[in-house]
Amino acid sequence: MATTEERLRKIVDDNLEIEGRTKGDALDLDRNIGDAGVPSPDIVAFWKLVNEEFGVDISAEQFAELLTPRDLVAHLDAA
Repeated sequence: MATTEERLRKIVDDNLEIEGRTKGDALDLDRNIGDAGVPSPDIVAFWKLVNEEFGVDISAEQFAELLTPRDLVAHLDAA
């Protein structure tokens, strides 16, 4: 079974374009996605995909506080 990080990276690869990152490259877990050139509508779509993929209901407010993929992985693993 894929890890939370691997599953999250697949969602990123399939749905987001991050400045300086090529699809399939390691995901910088400490880089804020909002600061990585990802437009707000894409971040909202990403939030919805994460909720669907992991069967969780992270509120928009909570998601906005999960600033990096590492924060998001930790939150998902704790859920």
